[in-house]
Amino acid sequence: MECTLAQVLAALGEPLVDVRVAPAGLDVTVSGTAILDPDDDPADHPGRLVLLIGARGRDAVRPLRAAARHGAVAVAVKPGPGPDEELVAAAADAGVALLAVRADARWDQLDALVHDVLDEGGADDGADGDLFSLAQTVGLLTGGLVSIEDTASRVLAYSRSDSTDPDELRRLSILGWQGPPDYLATLRGWGVFDRLRAGEDVVRVDEHAELGIRRRLAVGIHAGQRQLGTIWVQQGSAPFAERAESVLVGAARVAAGHLARRRSQQSPGARWSRDVVAGLLDGRVGADLVAATFGLDAAEPAVVVAFAAVAEPGAAGTELAGAELAGVVSVHAATFRRGALTAPVGARVYAVLPGVRADRVPPALTAMCAEVVAITGRRAGARVRAGIGSGVTGLAGVPASRADADRVLDAMPPGADVAALADLRAEILLDEALARLDGLHDPAAAALLAHDAEHGGDLARSVLAHLDALGDVRTAAAHLTVHPNTLRHRLRRASAVAGLRLDDPSARLVHHLHLLAALRGRSDNG
Repeated sequence: MECTLAQVLAALGEPLVDVRVAPAGLDVTVSGTAILDPDDDPADHPGRLVLLIGARGRDAVRPLRAAARHGAVAVAVKPGPGPDEELVAAAADAGVALLAVRADARWDQLDALVHDVLDEGGADDGADGDLFSLAQTVGLLTGGLVSIEDTASRVLAYSRSDSTDPDELRRLSILGWQGPPDYLATLRGWGVFDRLRAGEDVVRVDEHAELGIRRRLAVGIHAGQRQLGTIWVQQGSAPFAERAESVLVGAARVAAGHLARRRSQQSPGARWSRDVVAGLLDGRVGADLVAATFGLDAAEPAVVVAFAAVAEPGAAGTELAGAELAGVVSVHAATFRRGALTAPVGARVYAVLPGVRADRVPPALTAMCAEVVAITGRRAGARVRAGIGSGVTGLAGVPASRADADRVLDAMPPGADVAALADLRAEILLDEALARLDGLHDPAAAALLAHDAEHGGDLARSVLAHLDALGDVRTAAAHLTVHPNTLRHRLRRASAVAGLRLDDPSARLVHHLHLLAALRGRSDNG
């Protein structure tokens, strides 16, 4: 697998490495790692991140230049005792990125971590099973510093933070890739690990300044009765988010799928799993295969929710497209339903929620969608909307529910953030009816539209408002923000100009449909 240097750094981050110079930028492709000793014979390292062992500071200049000549895109070096300006200048001159590695970091663990990132296709690959992406998402949602560990307290992934908030326990755990024995013994004595093994309840650990331990939340990662690991969240300079504990419960369910796949060579990888869910959504993959893959009941009712991030006017783009939105949705969906499935398809992210009855949308589902919208809405430049599809009686109906969720998103009015099919059914049916009336031609309405276009008038929109208000002049005038007498004058003028027959029910319906097809979606400001 390959990924960019930026993706590697997103996974590594502080406190392990610091970019000293990157003359070719951070979008260069990293295809693997190579461990280089200064005494080794020259060898080719095309596209490699070279870990330069046995030489520090100025002593690393010569092997760094050699690595660059043989195709390396980045070189990782531990600092020497003095300034590193000469090494930085050499890297810039050679066109290779220079990464400064913490002196107490272990090369073997750094190498293993980079390979994990490469195996996952990069930290921004969008997988809900990607532990680094998950850790970053949990950090965003809880406001804390996250690490994901196995049952031996080995660090598997952690959230990147540019702050100076990590306490001694977190710093030593990440640098050593395992919790320090003294700290682990203390936590064990407090009964923390016993409570983590007992179930999926969140465990609170109070601050102990004398031990260098800040306040923490932790939750066990379980598959059935078996514990696979733990998610730890350390409080930083600000308090935890209000729903941090419920976020952790959902995150543990997402992490369980990833850790279970790691333990079984026969289990599907994260990318294959996303492809299966995407196939279920568009009807390419059968319900029985999905049920067998994820341990679900194919006959269980379900509903699909579609999420879309759109750029706010004047913004450069959506920061939430791709992995970040998918990560937020996956955690919240797993909190709502243990067997939730999520996958990005195109520009949208979908959640398949089993166990939701087909006859009604539970308030908790609407609340979950609203929470995703609210959290992601705090990110600059993007706005997220959620469309809830129809409930279906089994996984075989998921494509239909997905289609309805898409229809809801497409039909949502400008001010809405969350809506269900039942909320917009009339609007959706009207849109679809109008889409099938391309051949509809009402000479009177067409003449009215042509008159407005030629004279810059507003007669057609005035007639449409009158028809929408079922002939109530005062209601229509208020909608247009004009005086009722002004609207009456416009209606008489429109009838005279175009020959409208507003007193004939059939003609009135044809006028209405033609004007809706022509004017629907335009501004309603009068």
